[in-house]
Amino acid sequence: MSPARTLRKVLACFRRDLAIARSYRGAFLYELLEALFGVATYYYLSRFVQSEELSRVLPGGVDYFAFALVGVAFYDYMTVSFDLFEDNLQQARQNGTLEALLVTETSLATQLAGACMYPFLLLAMRTVVYLAWGVLLFGFPVGEANWSAALLVLLVSIASFAALGVLSAAHLLLFKKGTPVRWAFLGVAGLVSGMIYPVSVLPDWLQVVARFLPVTWSLQAMRGALLEGASFAALWPAIQVLLLFAAVLLPIALGVFTWALRRTRITGTLTHF
Repeated sequence: MSPARTLRKVLACFRRDLAIARSYRGAFLYELLEALFGVATYYYLSRFVQSEELSRVLPGGVDYFAFALVGVAFYDYMTVSFDLFEDNLQQARQNGTLEALLVTETSLATQLAGACMYPFLLLAMRTVVYLAWGVLLFGFPVGEANWSAALLVLLVSIASFAALGVLSAAHLLLFKKGTPVRWAFLGVAGLVSGMIYPVSVLPDWLQVVARFLPVTWSLQAMRGALLEGASFAALWPAIQVLLLFAAVLLPIALGVFTWALRRTRITGTLTHF
């Protein structure tokens, strides 16, 4: 299949999801208000917990509000990665289109790429709203941000996170229920990845665990780009780790999903949920 044809199919998936979203116009206002309440919550929490001891362990001398806001905003990318492929499978099953989608000539990788576009674009807009509220109302610092580096970190992070979502969707195909590994992984990641407190405050053995999670490296690099204006050279070690996660996990995830799809076709349980 030619690249141009593949791109047209991916964009067709995007237009489909966009058309569905446009039928729920009130959702955008809800997103704005939810983001405002979330940002305000972390701002006032930061005023409560701020201390000299906390300032010493935060990277680059940033304040706790900026540290936590970046953590919460970009941690969402991992949780959405777990949910979006499962949600697409469930919606296709409910609409009666699941079997037609999965037996079409369009490759699995193309379908998964198309399914990613709208959810991640919406999440990017939500992240911008989070940061905009922080800048406009609560003094979130963006003067030194390296936006091009932040975009690169985001793209390689999405690639590694998406692999985890594909694995979760494969489990759903096989066992017809959400995987407990998903909840365990998100729980561990929330504990050790540095979302709302620095990894350096954890016991040594949990810091080792944190290094095996892509979200830890993603948050480290994203904070460096947005809060410290770090250069590409300074961020390159973390970006390399994220690229390694993506290079290893994506082929494995696609292989497992393809096997799960073939298995459910053989057993006749493809549309049984």
